[in-house]
Formats: sequence, C-alpha cells, structure tokens
Amino acid sequence: MKWYSKLYVGDSIAGKAGKIKWKIRHRAGTIDIYVISFASNPENLLDIIPANELMQRGYPKKHMKVIGLAKGYEEALQVVTTIIEETYQNTGDVDVWNYLKEKRRNSL
Repeated sequence: MKWYSKLYVGDSIAGKAGKIKWKIRHRAGTIDIYVISFASNPENLLDIIPANELMQRGYPKKHMKVIGLAKGYEEALQVVTTIIEETYQNTGDVDVWNYLKEKRRNSL
C-alpha cells in the first residue's frame, strides 16, 4: 500500500492522519474510518473502502494507492467530491490519476 504525499483528509480527523495511517499499516483497529484510493475497477474514478477491510490478510492492498482518509462514509463522500471538483476545476477533466500525479510532480 502506498500513501499519497499530499493526503486528502476529512475535517474531523485532520490532526489525526498520522496516527490513523499507523493503525492501518499495523492492522490495529480503526472505527468508522474510510480509505479513499484509486479505483480497482477502470470503470470508476475512486474507491471508498472501510479501513477495517484492510485488516484482512487476504485483502489485495499490495498495489493500492491511498489518496484520502475520512471518518464516516458521509465524510468520505465529501472528500471524494473535493478531489473530483479540484481535479475538474484545474484540468477541465475528471482524470484524477493524472491530475494528482502532475500536482505531486509540480510540488517537488
């Protein structure tokens, strides 16, 4: 699992992102936390995954790229909306993958 360097984080967990990332990496319990990643299905833009699912040993997370965290499904939807709106405002398209790759490259 790889983490986006400029992780999008919901307002309710803004100061806790580091601790939550640690818990997810070490398979510690996380209550009502959702991970936002690039879609596993090419028909979709992003996936919203309950962090507890990532605790399962067989979960396919080796190539997962996490771009956001949120507390609660509603907040996860808000974070996804923010990502897509930002992408569209800056590119006129919804190609989140290329937008975030370019944004990261320009910030180095």
